[in-house]
Amino acid sequence: MRTKIGTFKNSIATLELTERTLYQNTLILGESGSGKTHLANKIRHFVMACGVPTLYLDFSDPSIEQIEEKFKDSDTFFYLRFEESEAFETALNKAIEERRNIYMAVNPSYFASKRSVKSQLSKTIQKHELLDNYYYFFHEIESLNGFYTKFEDFLYYIFDLVNLKKFGFTFLTQPNEIFEDPRIKLLFTFLYLGRCSNAHYYNTSVLRSLETNTFYYQYRMDNRSLLFNQIKSDIAIID
Repeated sequence: MRTKIGTFKNSIATLELTERTLYQNTLILGESGSGKTHLANKIRHFVMACGVPTLYLDFSDPSIEQIEEKFKDSDTFFYLRFEESEAFETALNKAIEERRNIYMAVNPSYFASKRSVKSQLSKTIQKHELLDNYYYFFHEIESLNGFYTKFEDFLYYIFDLVNLKKFGFTFLTQPNEIFEDPRIKLLFTFLYLGRCSNAHYYNTSVLRSLETNTFYYQYRMDNRSLLFNQIKSDIAIID
């Protein structure tokens, strides 16, 4: 199993996936073509090699013809397109029982328009069999119209999911004006980095100047200071 996936610009150390990768949440934020999917695939292969099945939720709702060739290998990945039907539920339950790595195409309009209403999609994502056994990937959330009426509400939905899940998850998205809101950055900092003392959240303006497969990398150190965990930052170049 290959664990070293890149190098740092300002350090001689290598970027390595470790057991904490399975339990810590990862945010991959970058422009189209920046290499988000490439990085997520490295994380996904690590998770699978550790014996943990994965649920890859692609909210761009691709048909099986539109997904990458590597995901069409039925021996490795099981493609499903979400729909509110018994046939879908039967296929999903069978895939979960067989611990298949699921690639699920999803139209975000299936989410409820109000937080007080739990859609069938929300219930599906929160199946105990998935929460207890699967590592989740959320991919390509470009249009926010399907995620309740406000983006903040969707974040609280994610917080709820975090509290229920056994493993961590990886969230891929593109930077936009929503992420420039200080409240949103603080929420994401707490969700992905853990509590920090000076609101040292990611700088989305830096992302637009980075080359492909190069990311502004931040993570929370395991060792604590008197009050807070230190946040380590660097530029990571992914192989």
